[in-house]
Amino acid sequence: MAPAVAGLSMTYHKFKVGQSVNIIPNRLDRNLPSGAYTILRLLPIEGVDIRYRVRNTRDGHERVVLEGQLAAHEQVAS
Repeated sequence: MAPAVAGLSMTYHKFKVGQSVNIIPNRLDRNLPSGAYTILRLLPIEGVDIRYRVRNTRDGHERVVLEGQLAAHEQVAS
């Protein structure tokens, strides 16, 4: 883990490129389809916002979302 500088803690992306995640739309994102997405790119951190470029696994649409809208995709054992 990187050391804190002058009392500031470093912020890192929680998810990795290629990882499968679920989007959890909030009430303001009614048009955002929930379900499985793939992380395409980790975007630069601006202020406190950690953002990702993701692709919907069903329709292929790409969008930018905040880390707070994502949850790790759980694999179902068969």
